[in-house]
Amino acid sequence: MEGSLMDRSTLTERYLAEVTARGAKAAELIGRQPEIELLTTNYNGFLSRPLFLGHEERTRLAADLELFRSALLSLPDRLFGGDLAAFGEAVGVTGVRLETMLRSRGASVTRMARTDLCVDETGFKLLEANMSSALGGMDNAVMARALLEHPLLADFAERHGLGCLDTMGELVATMYAETGLDAESRPVVAMTDWPSSYQERWAPILAEFCAHLRDLGVDAHPCHLGEFEYRDGRVWLGGRAVDIVLRIFINEDLLESAEAPALMGRVLDAAERGEVHLFAPLEAELYASKAALAMLSDERNRGLFGADELAALDRLLPWTRMVRPGAVTLEDGTTADLLDHALANRQELALKPTVSHGGQGIVLGWDESVTAERWREQVAAALDGPYVLQRRIRPVTELFPDEDGTLRPWLIVWGVFTMADGFAGVLARGTAVESGVGVVNVANGAFSGSALFELPPA
Repeated sequence: MEGSLMDRSTLTERYLAEVTARGAKAAELIGRQPEIELLTTNYNGFLSRPLFLGHEERTRLAADLELFRSALLSLPDRLFGGDLAAFGEAVGVTGVRLETMLRSRGASVTRMARTDLCVDETGFKLLEANMSSALGGMDNAVMARALLEHPLLADFAERHGLGCLDTMGELVATMYAETGLDAESRPVVAMTDWPSSYQERWAPILAEFCAHLRDLGVDAHPCHLGEFEYRDGRVWLGGRAVDIVLRIFINEDLLESAEAPALMGRVLDAAERGEVHLFAPLEAELYASKAALAMLSDERNRGLFGADELAALDRLLPWTRMVRPGAVTLEDGTTADLLDHALANRQELALKPTVSHGGQGIVLGWDESVTAERWREQVAAALDGPYVLQRRIRPVTELFPDEDGTLRPWLIVWGVFTMADGFAGVLARGTAVESGVGVVNVANGAFSGSALFELPPA
């Protein structure tokens, strides 16, 4: 093995030097990914190389994310005396959505998460934390294996001791651990979406996903909530009694119609009666609110956390505050009126809804389309509402070979999975810098990929 304990930058530089020397182009490097149905049903296109991560970097990142998680999950106790409803209202979840989340509580909050981060000159910076069983990108190892079929990358990975984790395998292990069931009992797993989204888009994707789960030994079946029958003390899908509902539907689906709470309520009732296991409880989605990030970032709450937690939060979290009138503490310890600060520093701030996904509702102050007048209107409208202001992250760019082999700069978001056994793989998403896209996600045309990381030294 050449070298040991390298970092992201060194591994990337070495690999790109070999790509350039070989004259390799994007089409050959991505290999057969465009032919793999599990991938083509869900992604716009594929990054021409994996991201790289050194062993020490991965160990530090995993430790920081664990400390971040412990601090995040402690917020109801530390700030609200253990009142989860009060925490839910504070992060912007109310009404039937909050009532449903409080009904769907597990013995513990799921360990299944995908934290989305960028890398700036100081290291990883957190954009948002997603805690749910409805996470995109769990097939990233399929992408990595397809990339590794190219002899150039395969040889490089072998010489540098690089590998990946099967995130879908980690999902299965986490699901069994949290439901108390095991593989030997062959539980029936219903991968369950909301009726409208299932019928409009997700049916073929979940069918492919379940086929892959069956390859892993899971008796998995795609469906939507409206297909269940409730009788004889069980939940039935066709002629099968379901043991685990692998939840793809989300709390936001409750807003679709007046009938939606009753539809979701039936499976929650069955879970409460012990007739089926729900993975993962809806409660977990409360912690994905960006308002929770503001609580962790707020100077007034620093005394609630231990030294290790604070160090991790300082490394990961950009300055984040709820949009409220009055004074706020800035990174340098000085104070400023929040509205005045926001208007004077538009180029360095993003306005984000506290409860949203897929980049919906985000206003980037530095975007060319956002004038000073529009920014003022948006911030003023957000005052006292479910919004945060977050300091701009200036990510370093990553170089990727393009169609003629030229190295082009891309903006990258790292979706780092953590599950029952800790670090569980990476979903990479990227857009070319020249595209001018501000929010990097699949909805905005981002390409997708995976990461290879340095295995621990022998």
